[in-house]
Amino acid sequence: MKKIASLLPLTLSIDKLNLRTTTLASGLIALLASGCMLGPDFTSPSSPDTKSYTTDKPSNLITTTSSESGAAQSLALGKDIQGQWWTLFRSPALTKLIEQAMKHNPDLQAASSALTEAQEKASVQESSLFPTLDATFSTKRQKISGAQFGNPEFEAPAYNLSTGSLQVAYTLDAFGAIRRQIEGFEAQAEYQRFQLEGTFLTLASNVVTTAIQEASLRAQIKATEEIIVAQAKGLELIKQQFEFGGASKVDVLLQQTTLEQTQTTLPPLQRQLAQNRHRLTVLTGELPSTELAAQFTLSDLYLPEGLPLSLPSKLVQQRPDVRAQEAQLHVASAEIGVATANMLPDFTINANVGSIATRMGDLFVPGSAIWSVGGNLLQPVFHGGGLIHQRRAAIAAYEQAAAQYRSTVLQAFQNVADTLSALEFDATGLKAQDAAVKAAFDSLELSQLQYKIGAISYLPLLISERNYHQARITQIAAQTRRYTDTAALFQALGGGWWNREKLYTTLLANQDKKEKKYECFFCLNP
Repeated sequence: MKKIASLLPLTLSIDKLNLRTTTLASGLIALLASGCMLGPDFTSPSSPDTKSYTTDKPSNLITTTSSESGAAQSLALGKDIQGQWWTLFRSPALTKLIEQAMKHNPDLQAASSALTEAQEKASVQESSLFPTLDATFSTKRQKISGAQFGNPEFEAPAYNLSTGSLQVAYTLDAFGAIRRQIEGFEAQAEYQRFQLEGTFLTLASNVVTTAIQEASLRAQIKATEEIIVAQAKGLELIKQQFEFGGASKVDVLLQQTTLEQTQTTLPPLQRQLAQNRHRLTVLTGELPSTELAAQFTLSDLYLPEGLPLSLPSKLVQQRPDVRAQEAQLHVASAEIGVATANMLPDFTINANVGSIATRMGDLFVPGSAIWSVGGNLLQPVFHGGGLIHQRRAAIAAYEQAAAQYRSTVLQAFQNVADTLSALEFDATGLKAQDAAVKAAFDSLELSQLQYKIGAISYLPLLISERNYHQARITQIAAQTRRYTDTAALFQALGGGWWNREKLYTTLLANQDKKEKKYECFFCLNP
């Protein structure tokens, strides 16, 4: 009893020492857990300091001229863009086609899967902030030799050994390396989100412009067919005049040559129309052999008259490609912090608790417990300058991303400026072309009348027919450019993605809830 009593002061002293050590260790852990984050804290770049997209019209309030083939368009600075901007063309068939493309286009599905992958990788990295816990169990039969203990004569019997344990490991993010890595992965997910928005914006724009091109080709084919009919009638008239001596053989051959030349322009237009239909089908995620129900003509499409124009200060916030490049800049910024933290100590705590026994039934009984607790500190000392160069490389990568961001912003402003100029000058060009068509038609009618009464030879009539044909085709092309310019403006301004539900959510809602079945179009036995 006295012996035990004499040990009490020593035990109390050890307990006090253990308490102080535990308190000190807890304080150290808390300090390390709330450690700093090295490297730059990312902030979004500011918008360019400009109030105009072009130099000739600082207000950007452009009103285009009207013509017989199209009304005037006006731009409203600061007006917001619709999330479904393609509905401004007032074509239900076009809207339905874009909805179909949203559900079935493989490029859009690939971008959606890339976003899911990036989000999951970010979640994986977030788990690094928490301790890891692993359970292990092993059983084996073994035999040892007495030579291991300096007694070769001893022959130990074989025995079974079973072990069960829990292993805990925790890395203290003292200098923010893990948090910077998480920041980088989250920025990468943000990049993929805007890549998805950009893919859809390109897809919707391609569907719209392809539909407009189809309408243009149909109009050109119709105009060419009408001209062919008129020229065929003219050929019959000249042949009759030739029979009665009112025209020469040269006149007949000239008219026949003109008719055949006009007929040669029809197959290329029909080929372009067929290829255009194939492209439209593929954009909707179908094979080219699939027949689309929708057919487009210029009369079915409405040219929007009031066009919203975002403020220049908001363009960098609305363009998906600019936002994606900003996310890449954020990734590069986080990598500087990771490279900096890798030059400093790394702290890890490990613990292991379990049981070991020669019989499996004796596991976790009193006396079979085993445990260990330890810490690890890793301080890079010499890596041949590798860590320093790695940090310098991260800084250079950031500077590269910053330059690429500036280039993307400049390209974005150029796209808008180019489209604004196209809207104005193409409207003016269409008005002039309408006048040219009217003049060519009047000239043709007058030439036909003069030829009938013998006032002119056939050559001036032939020239009038060619001029009218060329003017009609050019007029259709000019009319088409106004539609494509309008679609290009919506694309250049970012497509209004911020005014609708998140695209990723919409795509998930469109997915079939049943088990996905992947079809192979090129397999012999799908």
